[in-house]
This record gives sequence, C-alpha cells and structure tokens, in this order.
Amino acid sequence: MKAAVIQMTSLDHWEENVKKAEAMIDQATENGAELIALPEYFPIQGRWKDRLKHAEALNGETITRLKQKASQHGVYVLGGTILEKSEQDEKAYNTSVFINPDGEILASYRKIHLFDVEIPGKESIRESNYLNPGTEIVTAETDFGKVGLSICYDLRFPELYRALALDGAKVIFVPAAFTLYTGLHHWEALLRARAIENQCFIIAPAQFGTYPPGKTNFGSSMVIDPWGTVVARAPEAETVIYADIDLDRIREVRRNMPCFEHRKPELY
Repeated sequence: MKAAVIQMTSLDHWEENVKKAEAMIDQATENGAELIALPEYFPIQGRWKDRLKHAEALNGETITRLKQKASQHGVYVLGGTILEKSEQDEKAYNTSVFINPDGEILASYRKIHLFDVEIPGKESIRESNYLNPGTEIVTAETDFGKVGLSICYDLRFPELYRALALDGAKVIFVPAAFTLYTGLHHWEALLRARAIENQCFIIAPAQFGTYPPGKTNFGSSMVIDPWGTVVARAPEAETVIYADIDLDRIREVRRNMPCFEHRKPELY
C-alpha cells in the first residue's frame, strides 16, 4: 500500500488551510496514494482565542470535506487533528479522525496527553488551558490491517504505543505540531524508538515553519518501518512524501526478533 504524508504550514486562516489540505490530498491521489495522512491542527494554527472559534463537531464542515475527498478518490484519510467542540465553550478536544474510502468515519481519537511544559527560555505552553484530555485508546480495522491513533505529545508515553500494538495495531499514526526546540532534540529519536519497540510502521505527518504569533514547528514528517529505518522524510517545506507500507516487513521483523514472545507481563 502506498502511503502519502502531508507536511503543512497551517496559519490562522481556516479556509485557506483547508483548501490547501484538499489540494494536497488531490496531489497525493494523483501520485497513487491509497492512504493519506494530514498533520495536527491542519485546519488552523495561531492564537488560541482564534483557534477555538473554529472548534466544531465531528459532523462539521472540516471533517465533512475530508469525507468527501476520501470517497471522491477512494482512499483512507487520517484527518490530522481538528478542534472538536466540548461541553465547555472555552475548551475543546484535540481530535484525530480516520476516514475510510467510502467517506465514513472509522475511528476518532481525542488526545490523551496534553502538552503542559515550561522550559525556561525555550518553551512555555499549557494546552490544558484550552483543551480537555481524551480518555480512550483507539484502534481501527482496515482492509490492510489494524491501525492505532495517537497525537504529538503522546509520543513521549511508550505505554500508549505498547497498548496499541498489543491490541493489534500494525501501523500507528502520530500527527504532530512539534515545537522547533523539542523537535530538534527528540522527534526522530522518539519516533524510531516507538517503531522499534513495537515492531510496527509509524506514520508521522507534521507541521513545519512559523505561524502566528511567531511560533515555529519543527517539521521533518516521516515514515519509519518496524526495524526503525526512516523510509521517507520530508524536506524543510510544505510537501507530500510517500512510502510503501508492506505488512510482510512486520512479519519478517517479528520473526527475526521475537520480542513480543519474550515479554514477561507477569513481572511488569
């Protein structure tokens, strides 16, 4: 299966961002992609008061337009993340939606781990001021096997990825808007670790570049195979990258290095 990973620089104009995403989905399908993944916050980035104005239900315009693209082209679409309305007007969920080739929602996942981080002189972000955390681990069955859903900061919590793998996920998505500072130090190392530990494919579409009010995302979207090899990596630009997802590779790696058979869950 050919996967396409979209790297975007989403700004504070919802319609422009969504149109760009639609055009990049069209481009990916023209190049033979059967599975297309968008980054975290693809419909809008910017100041939180402006972002939250665009919070919507899962049957809102953003996901409806992605569903139309999926059915138009007959492809799977991982809708990065949107801000999903919650019971509180001042807060939303950061939600990833996975859509099948018939334009139906197969699964939706609300980000569990919120990025509340203070690195003196580098980063100061408190997502919990604007977001509610999710409470469910989510996988979905597809024609090519089971997939697992995660989002950005989740990447630092290996327990989540092991749970997804134990539930049968062979491909795990990590749509992200990693900060420049943490991305430079940890993005690739964490992605490769999650792929190696769980002997699965990791598909990580990311935001790249600077958005209002002057914050910068790291980019470096990538696809990593079950051996931890980076099989596709985006340059420093808005772009679409491609990789073949071959589940035989998972079987080969797990046969040669049978870590799951060697687990000792009775001890930990």
